[in-house]
Amino acid sequence: MIRPLLLAAAMALPAYTAAQQPAAQPAPATAVPAGATAVATPVKPDAAKIVNEVCAACHGADGNSVQPANPSLAGQPADYITRQLAHFKSDIRPSAIMKGFAAPLSDADMQALGVYFSQQKAKPQAARDPALVKAGQKIYRAGVATTGVPACSGCHSPDGIGIPKNFPRLGGQFADYTYAQLKAFGAGERGNDKAGKDVTGRIMHVVAQRMSDSDMKAVAEYMQGLR
Repeated sequence: MIRPLLLAAAMALPAYTAAQQPAAQPAPATAVPAGATAVATPVKPDAAKIVNEVCAACHGADGNSVQPANPSLAGQPADYITRQLAHFKSDIRPSAIMKGFAAPLSDADMQALGVYFSQQKAKPQAARDPALVKAGQKIYRAGVATTGVPACSGCHSPDGIGIPKNFPRLGGQFADYTYAQLKAFGAGERGNDKAGKDVTGRIMHVVAQRMSDSDMKAVAEYMQGLR
């Protein structure tokens, strides 16, 4: 009798199905602290896109300007380009035109542009006036002892490629642009910010004040053909 009773009891029990198993619990989400905001992954700057949309009209898509009033940027030290853009943006280097272009750039944009232009190949230029070249060569290599003008090669290197971050490439730069910048340095329109943040610009302000107009024209002409 015991076995039939056990069988009857077992048959009376409700069936145990998978539907009655406990539901799987989802993994807990990572908690975000109160008041904290999610950090978006930064977008890598597209330097070529910025150049084509903003810079190319004045400086050339490859950094080689075709307009003597606008500088060529190809082959310039990356850190120097980045610093100049930051100076334009913050008015350390006054320029209404360049401030407008630099204002919307982020730090990452300016760094990317510096790298982009530094990787472009500078096209050589030819000097135009042999007499000015001869006079400019002396100033570039030895300075002007009587007025305390130092040799340009000391900071911009003998072949004019410059020194990263601080001193730009001058070899192959348009004489018209270089002359205009020397005039601006001498007049205190550049390198004379009141906060003194443009350290190398201040050096050029002092140097240019000691140069005559003919000195400036001569060295600018020499550097256009320097390579």
